[in-house]
Amino acid sequence: MKASYLVSAALIAASAMPAAAGEISDGKVKIGILNDQSGVYADFGGKWSVEAAKMAVEDFGGKVQGAPIEIVSADHQNKPDIASNIARQWYDTEQVDAIMELTTSSVALAVQGLSKEKKKIDIVTGAASTDLTGKQCSPYGFHWAYDTHSQAVGTGGALVEQGGDSWYFITVDYAFGYSLKDQTAKLVEASGGKVLGEVRYPLGSTDYSSFLLQAQSSGAKIIGLANAGLDTSNSIKQAAEFGIVAGGQRLAALLFTLAEVHGLGLQAAQGVVLTEGYYWDRDDVSRDFAQKFFKRTNRMPNMIQAGTYSAVTQYLKAIDKAGTDETEAVAKQLHEMPVNDVFTVNGKVQADGSMVHDMYLYQVKKPEESKKDWDYYTYLATIPGDKAFMKAEDSGCPLVSK
Repeated sequence: MKASYLVSAALIAASAMPAAAGEISDGKVKIGILNDQSGVYADFGGKWSVEAAKMAVEDFGGKVQGAPIEIVSADHQNKPDIASNIARQWYDTEQVDAIMELTTSSVALAVQGLSKEKKKIDIVTGAASTDLTGKQCSPYGFHWAYDTHSQAVGTGGALVEQGGDSWYFITVDYAFGYSLKDQTAKLVEASGGKVLGEVRYPLGSTDYSSFLLQAQSSGAKIIGLANAGLDTSNSIKQAAEFGIVAGGQRLAALLFTLAEVHGLGLQAAQGVVLTEGYYWDRDDVSRDFAQKFFKRTNRMPNMIQAGTYSAVTQYLKAIDKAGTDETEAVAKQLHEMPVNDVFTVNGKVQADGSMVHDMYLYQVKKPEESKKDWDYYTYLATIPGDKAFMKAEDSGCPLVSK
């Protein structure tokens, strides 16, 4: 007998409510982009995600159901309390309808909790923790570009298959780092490998020497960097100074994007294996979007920025289809509509809020292999969405049960 899965009563009620045609609250649709614009993740998402959101609005025509669309943005400084205060003000006094991007998992979890309380939509493209669609999921919360599971399956899985069966982790000390390390360690051990140890460090550290020396002395074949943004770049730079890779160990950058490769340069980043949900030179559609993005930013987008464009676009499509920006009606459409845009093809949103789509495994090119500006990746493999992301019934989301 096939297992049947029941969506919670809250989500059923949401999907059953009729949308009132042409009803746009306050006569406008207001979207907030809340992320790190001055810290370790400023290039990872930052002001470039804000530009991607503005592009999405412009490409949509500037209006939905006849109402103007407005983008507002703020820097949460990677602090959950600051993010929560901004989000509360946006919701309570500034008539913001939805908040997106939300780099930093601790911030995203805090804002998603507030959004659930206020019955507002949030779509996370910048944070990674699977708790967003797991034990802290929300009927109004969506996780869009990637998560720690997709990164572990992609980068971690590839290196284990290549013989990297002993690992030591350098982990940033907050929810994202724990989730990324735990997901990867679980995969390594399930494949017959061993985790030899872990060291944790505070977000935004600049000196990684003691952490790298511990990892080096462990003798692990793979040193897993369970971090992101400038932290990853600094880790890789200092690892080169200690001759770690030259000594035979490999670095696994478990969340490394085009933005960090560009900042680090091919000389330092060459050979790193990574997983992204978007690459600008993947196909004609991605190249067309990337060239438009480049004209206004002088840089190519990574998966966070392209994912933000996708999230804003899909939210506007959902409002248009529902005929209203009322939260329950829009959430229903977001759960039902396929995602087909510059970011992905045939993406689907599960009952836990996770947007399932293919991920791509790449290796950073050597300097001499790069033939043009931003030509940084060699394609290795496609990880199908149903492998990259957890099934809703396995996520631990209380909205979903067997």
